[in-house]
Formats: sequence, C-alpha cells, structure tokens
Amino acid sequence: MFVAAYWWKVHPGKEEQFRAAWRRGTELITEKYGSLGSRLHWDERERRFVGVAEWPDRATWQAAYDAKMVYDDPATRAAFVDAIADTADEPLLLMEVTDDLLERGS
Repeated sequence: MFVAAYWWKVHPGKEEQFRAAWRRGTELITEKYGSLGSRLHWDERERRFVGVAEWPDRATWQAAYDAKMVYDDPATRAAFVDAIADTADEPLLLMEVTDDLLERGS
C-alpha cells in the first residue's frame, strides 16, 4: 500500500464548502483512478487541512498524479479551488506502508 498526504489552507468561512468538495472529489478520484480513499484531518497548529490518501501501490498513485487527478465534475472542482487560500505544489508526504495496524471500522 502507498500513502500520499496533501495540505490546504482554506479561506475563512469556506471550511464546509471545502470539506464537501473534498469529499466529492475524493469519491470521483477513487472511482476514476483506483485510490483506496482518503481521510481529511484538521491541523490546529498550522491551521490547515491535511488529506491522507491510500493507494494500492505507488504506480497507481503516480499514474493519477501524472494525470493531475482530473475528474468530470466542474462544479466540484470550482468549489474546491474557490475555497483554497494556500497549498503546496507537491505532496506533503509520499510513503510506502510497511506495517498497518489501523482498525477499519464503519
């Protein structure tokens, strides 16, 4: 398994817009590119959201990354971009999973 982490700072008052667009975008990326899904976290210290996406392997992630993870939902993409105040050009972290003890609950 492979993990990629990203971060975004969001314009004040657009947090819910961002979260809704992130959720829908993640669903579309999962359907189109084969990710295993993602988790969105709030980093209080840095005042930013951090998304940690799981992929079956690095090659699957790389193919999606090279395609810029484009999906066919312009309204979702526009809402996502509109909410973002700052982000990095590159992923925060790229990591191979070596041991996984995370419990998968519903």
